[in-house]
Amino acid sequence: MRQPVAVKNVLLLKAGDAAQSVRFAVGDYDRWFLQTIGLSGYRFDVVPVHRGAPLPPRADRYDAVMMTGSPLSVTALAPWMERAADYMVDAGERGTPVLGVCFGQQLLAHAYGGRVSRNPLGRETGSVEVTLTEAGREDPLFDGVPERFTTQATHEDIVSRLPEGARVLAGNANTVAQALAFRPKVRGVQFHPEAGVDAIRAVIEARRDGLEKAAVARGAAPGEHVRRLLAGLTPSPAGRRILLNFLERFS
Repeated sequence: MRQPVAVKNVLLLKAGDAAQSVRFAVGDYDRWFLQTIGLSGYRFDVVPVHRGAPLPPRADRYDAVMMTGSPLSVTALAPWMERAADYMVDAGERGTPVLGVCFGQQLLAHAYGGRVSRNPLGRETGSVEVTLTEAGREDPLFDGVPERFTTQATHEDIVSRLPEGARVLAGNANTVAQALAFRPKVRGVQFHPEAGVDAIRAVIEARRDGLEKAAVARGAAPGEHVRRLLAGLTPSPAGRRILLNFLERFS
């Protein structure tokens, strides 16, 4: 007799709302996670913590906790951010796997005593290459992922000072801390493993004016920067592998 597949319960902390045009085109941040991971074998509770939604009283009823990205910034802390940060740290210290993505990684870094700053090299947007460190090559989060892989990114803040004990798992020329190990079961990634090409294209289009203005200020020809970003978009199958590694190898 065929045994039923065990379903893993995942708490997804939603940390912000995508721009209206992005939501219309490809859905909001939480939808990206659900679509990329899939619903076969997983059940998601989505909690919009940025809107003051109450956190579940116990994280240990979940197999994993994840936090989305956000247009908001850890450099402008709000009370809900501190509550969510404490919740994730407590969950991780009690043994529940925690993964912070983009803003989520930055909030974890802040919670563990690191520093988050605006990236002096400017916003990183589009399909980018990331390289694993020696620690990253040995980390189960990246099992089956090439040493150098393509992923999607959109961020202007970075973890500029590591918390004590944190290890860098991946980086590139724009952002040294593209992935971090904070604790045995607590991880963060600066890039967006949940985002596909369509999602990042929608983000670029929504930010077109600001991206062009910043690029021209750095000496680019008008109209060139966004055209180059869009032309460079590349599928990133490693993203789903990374998310599944987290859900299957840490819980």
